[in-house]
Amino acid sequence: MNKTIYLLNIGGNYEPEITALTFPSIRRYATKIGARLHVITERKFPAWPITCEKLQIYELGKQHRNDWNIYVDFDTLVHPDLFDITEHLPKDTVLNYHHDFAGTRWAVDDYFRRDGRWISTCGWFTIASDWCLDLWRPLDDLTPAEAVAKAFRINLERRVGITAEHVLDDYVLSRNLARYGLKYQTFLELQRGVEPASEFHYFWHQYAIPPEQKLAELKEMITRWEL
Repeated sequence: MNKTIYLLNIGGNYEPEITALTFPSIRRYATKIGARLHVITERKFPAWPITCEKLQIYELGKQHRNDWNIYVDFDTLVHPDLFDITEHLPKDTVLNYHHDFAGTRWAVDDYFRRDGRWISTCGWFTIASDWCLDLWRPLDDLTPAEAVAKAFRINLERRVGITAEHVLDDYVLSRNLARYGLKYQTFLELQRGVEPASEFHYFWHQYAIPPEQKLAELKEMITRWEL
């Protein structure tokens, strides 16, 4: 089984103090599950917000002949005991860590209405097989400005200065999930199925806090996990 973990670090200079702590945990997980690591460092979609560069996975997954495509935000800490999720996730199903309600985050259209699940993906941890690469298919029916206008952001994001452009990747993935009718499961749902007695959180990820606070909390978690 070919597996690739994708990371996004355009220009190679994203929060080096933070990624110096998180990258070893992601690399360790890649080794554990027999996956290659691929860091996306160059822009392919300059007209779109930089977070949409993760949509390169749509073509990279084909080029790498992956059975499984795994995306992890570079500022995510992964516990060494995390199991190989691909052993338990059906190939016809997309996985995020969790999801939000689309109605609070996006201007929904007929794809969301027809789909009826109202899923807003939380794309910082995402797994999709070669059967489900449409999840990362770049938008072909909206301009960047039209897409940005459909991203509302939640109040917390507004308060801390997160822009609509920053969350546009989640809008694209959410819309693609509905547009292509992809089956969906959260990691928390999957975990309850395979580890019903466990409430352990295998990830640490915070996006709506300043870098200084993020670094401090990250170090605290590393101490707590005894890494």
